[in-house]
Amino acid sequence: MQFSDSFLPMASSVGMSSMITYFFLIFAAYAFLGSVIFSWLGKSSVAPEHRSSRYLTAIISAVAGISYMLIAHFYHEMLRELSQLTDPEKRDELLRNSYNAIGQLRYIDWGITTPLLLIKAVSMLKIQPSQEKSNIFWLLFADFFMILTGYIGEQQLSANGHIMVGDKLMWGAISTVGYLVVPYILWIFWKRYKDTVQPEERRAYKWLALSTVTTWGVYPIGYVLTTVHGFNLNYIHISFSIFDVINKVGAGVVVYLAAKKILEKRVAEEATMDAHLVD
Repeated sequence: MQFSDSFLPMASSVGMSSMITYFFLIFAAYAFLGSVIFSWLGKSSVAPEHRSSRYLTAIISAVAGISYMLIAHFYHEMLRELSQLTDPEKRDELLRNSYNAIGQLRYIDWGITTPLLLIKAVSMLKIQPSQEKSNIFWLLFADFFMILTGYIGEQQLSANGHIMVGDKLMWGAISTVGYLVVPYILWIFWKRYKDTVQPEERRAYKWLALSTVTTWGVYPIGYVLTTVHGFNLNYIHISFSIFDVINKVGAGVVVYLAAKKILEKRVAEEATMDAHLVD
């Protein structure tokens, strides 16, 4: 559908998978906007020592939300051009090139949000930086190394935009080294500090740490699938959008529920109701 300079894609002109991708890109942007608002408004309804986690959630969601607005806008403009093409090869080439371009925005987003997610997880065990200077440094370094080398791997493209499979898989293998270090250090923290915090904090940390070897694992799978000839890259967009919401908004919800429960254990229920927020 097009009115003058306005354009809204339709499945008849861009395909159903592109329409579903467009839906999830905008859905993710809205979810992150809601998370920013909720994190800020709910900062006084959690235990004081965990209020910083609400700010971290707000920052993570704001960065991801801006990223998804940029991605959705770029994808929208790509669909405008796609709707005017009829040659299947040119349509496939446009979708492939747009995926490679959007990947840059995703990696820049992850370069900021994933270390903040790890800091938020560590905060649930109340670990002071002075206690674990070395491990915290290597945790954040491994994460940044994973993102940077993955980004380099995504740029292994020929002049016509085709993926250089061997080079990309080599950089993916290098990136995996950093990926493996992250859960290992989180496991070290778990063994050392799990008995020093309350059950709610221990449970929240466990869920956040486990996400690095479960839901975070979707991203390297998507990375490898891009090298499969003929694979519909829209499916990766959809998967990444869903799991970005789970890993960022979901992590915020897990921490919020734990910190809220801790406050409720300390303060009378009437004082923690919405009309009587403890500040």
